[in-house]
Amino acid sequence: MIRLAAALTSLGPESTQAAGYPTLFLLVLVGALAPVVPTGALVSSAAVVAAHQSAPYASGLVFVTASLAAFLGDAALYWLGRRGLGSKNGSRWLEAIRSRAPEHRLAQAQEKLAEHGVAVLVLSRLVPAGRIPVMLACLLAKWPLRRFSRGNLPACLAWTATYQVIGVVGGALFPAPWEGVLAAIALTVLAGAVPGAWRRLRRTAPAERTH
Repeated sequence: MIRLAAALTSLGPESTQAAGYPTLFLLVLVGALAPVVPTGALVSSAAVVAAHQSAPYASGLVFVTASLAAFLGDAALYWLGRRGLGSKNGSRWLEAIRSRAPEHRLAQAQEKLAEHGVAVLVLSRLVPAGRIPVMLACLLAKWPLRRFSRGNLPACLAWTATYQVIGVVGGALFPAPWEGVLAAIALTVLAGAVPGAWRRLRRTAPAERTH
């Protein structure tokens, strides 16, 4: 990811548009289907590179590219999950979704989905490890793809905007693009680690008080 961002900084605006944005689209799309790509850090890195380019439309293209890729990836994964629910033998995609949704997180997602409906989808992409449990809750509630997509569109837009802002802030701290990329990645990792650490702290605090 750092090598990709470094490569983009050495290209002119026309070359970046020809090579960088399709690569960003593909990686975010793959990351939505399978958690093998740190998509948040990738979007932040791309935002840093775009901020250092003279092309006025670079940041807008990063936003559109990442949002569209995330939306299409989520839609494809949800469609595959629905096919698995309708199949007697299930599917490897449905099993993959289930394996990434712990029971307690799924129960929380189902409860919040029943209370707040589509609004939960918007928050699910902003909470680390929150996307898959909510998606599985929607699958088990038998939401049609159209209803899921209606809530997932603003979720993807908010997700992209959040990580793009992180990238812009990180990039503004340093004059060199590669330094901004490192800062953006560090901020992204920190943003993802804090909620998990806070949840663990809340779980351990009551246990310590009982001793």
